[in-house]
Amino acid sequence: MWACFGPADGRYAGTADAMRIAILGAGHVGATAAYALMLRALVDEIVLIDRDLALARAEAADLSDANALARPARIWAGDYGDAASADIAILTAGAATHGTESRLSVAARSARIVEDCVDALMSEGFSGILLIAANPVDVMSFVAHRRSGFAAARVIGTGTLLDSSRLRQVIGERLDIAPTAIDALVLGEHGDSELAAFSTIRIGGMTLDGYAASAGVSPDKAEIAALVRTAGYDIIAGKGYTSFGIATAIVRICEAVLRDERAVLPVSTMLTGQYGLAGLYMSLPCLIGQNGIERVLTPDINADEEAALAASAGVIRTALDMLADDRPKPTAPSTARISSQPA
Repeated sequence: MWACFGPADGRYAGTADAMRIAILGAGHVGATAAYALMLRALVDEIVLIDRDLALARAEAADLSDANALARPARIWAGDYGDAASADIAILTAGAATHGTESRLSVAARSARIVEDCVDALMSEGFSGILLIAANPVDVMSFVAHRRSGFAAARVIGTGTLLDSSRLRQVIGERLDIAPTAIDALVLGEHGDSELAAFSTIRIGGMTLDGYAASAGVSPDKAEIAALVRTAGYDIIAGKGYTSFGIATAIVRICEAVLRDERAVLPVSTMLTGQYGLAGLYMSLPCLIGQNGIERVLTPDINADEEAALAASAGVIRTALDMLADDRPKPTAPSTARISSQPA
């Protein structure tokens, strides 16, 4: 119901028991996530932070106009000091991709932005949960984890939650069944090497093959996997950016944390030996509650899928190796905004 502006107009102190989310990056993804959070009535306060203060102020004002017709929350454009007491800081700021440019191709540019944002957060004493939505999200989650010094449980990447939703959607269309009736996982990288784990899919307790046979259909798994893998690029080709799907995934993760749901969601997390993989972020189903990631699950997958998962990890490892480990800390923290990342 309110639009408050900062930092030029001073920081908003808030109240001690208010639940607050800070969104770093007020571009398409950040603004849409703020809108979805407002409609879900999850928090009392939403602060938008962007190096383009005029943009952040305009989005906050527009959201506040909508908020007057929804459920009251305090929404304003602020600075990193306002983010210090946030329960969750959502980092959407990163380098944009163009055309068919892959998520991994912007890793170096995005890493500098993510490091700036994390440095600024840490300098203000932030102690909440870091939710990373900047691409390439697995690499950026690793960068944020390393830069923040936080336990890995407190640095979560949106990972393949959106891809898994897309998989459910495509299968639902092929089988003429509600996506919500389908349990399906995409694992590994949120990107071109991702794994649609068809062996784990269940519909009413039946395998995908079993259900399809009973329905008299034969879905093309390779086609389905390709549609899911290229969905972000297809959306960008049509409208220039993605926003609604990734924003909804962001809100779903926030909901699991803030309500201490102990929900199982496929998100990007630090691997510590699962499937023989360690020392990198990628997506596996995780138990999520108020402390962040409380447990990493290892679903039963077949040998071909495990090999594909290892290959996906190799892609992420190569991207990590290409980033300089000793990049000096920046002296002028800034927040960029996403305009056209393939989510």
